Amino acid sequence: MTNPSPVGFVPPPYPYDRLDALVALANLHDGGVVDLSIGTPCDPPLDSVIDALSSSGAERGYPPSIGSEALRRSIARWLARRFSVEISTSCLAACIGSKEFVATTPQYLHLRTPDRDTVLYPAISYPTYEMGAKLAGLRSVAVPTDSRGNLDLGAISSSDRSRALMLWVNSPSNPTGQLDDLGAAAAWGRQNGVPVFSDECYAEFTWDSAPQSILQHGLDGVVAVHSLSKRSNLAGVRVAFYSGDADLVDYLKEVRKHAGFMVPGPAQAAGIAALDDDEHVRVQRSRYQARLKMMSQVLTRWSGCDVPMPAGGFYLWFAVNDAWDFAERLARQGGALVSPGDFYGAEGASFVRVAVVQPDSRLDLVARRLGVQ
Repeated sequence: MTNPSPVGFVPPPYPYDRLDALVALANLHDGGVVDLSIGTPCDPPLDSVIDALSSSGAERGYPPSIGSEALRRSIARWLARRFSVEISTSCLAACIGSKEFVATTPQYLHLRTPDRDTVLYPAISYPTYEMGAKLAGLRSVAVPTDSRGNLDLGAISSSDRSRALMLWVNSPSNPTGQLDDLGAAAAWGRQNGVPVFSDECYAEFTWDSAPQSILQHGLDGVVAVHSLSKRSNLAGVRVAFYSGDADLVDYLKEVRKHAGFMVPGPAQAAGIAALDDDEHVRVQRSRYQARLKMMSQVLTRWSGCDVPMPAGGFYLWFAVNDAWDFAERLARQGGALVSPGDFYGAEGASFVRVAVVQPDSRLDLVARRLGVQ
């Protein structure tokens, strides 16, 4: 008797594709759907960024995989201004947006450390942490949060610690907006010999405290990931970077060269223009904070749910009785599309995420449709 053929990997439905039926409902409204599901920036980037994209002359040759020297110096200056940390340009490199870095890094680390097979990640989180483990053929283990909303690192079993290839942390969190204890995560990683990768793409948007980075707790055993997609409205340009532990960064720089990962030259030039300007980020912070407050009030009045302001990020995250029912009612009555919390893990099933990324006029339209002004 022959053994059955092994079943190969079948990609699961992309989370946001599950919203197609709700899109149809929302589009019945005059003015169409107001998409608050995906965190896609809508506001204009700097004119100087657009100028850099069109006039750099960098489109002819192959760009440096690690980022041009000018881009890496700009990154280092930004890290110093924002977090008061001095990082050598040898300890940082560019990546093509942060998502591809999140999705591919487990594979590369496993090639280096084949006796470790487990990726640890927050139980409520961006789906790509878990998917990166799956794409690498590795175990993924969700880490719960404690009563303060921080990762409960003490809940990680000794077996999982010994098998851990890496730990992902995300602060401010997508989707919850929670600020984690990055110092505790760095210390846990060093104590257990587990590299800690800190996704800090929303670091510019913290509402009651200064921006935070795991780099402020030393570079040993940690890598921070940052992106221009949110801070500078450049999601379509795909410029991000990683920095931290010299050995980890050097290894990833070298393996990524072989894979051909290169941020396009014009995008690197645009990244310099964006990183060297802080004023447009202050303007964007004001926009998001105002939109968060407005939609928090609108949804609280309409639904009767408690819709609190987040500690960071530009998402509202709140508990409901039935997330999919809430999303359907909001699509029918307000023409707005939001994300049920199970997109972000089983522990998020009783929550809804609302991305306040649409222009003020579109948010006002939702309020009028709901009869809340």
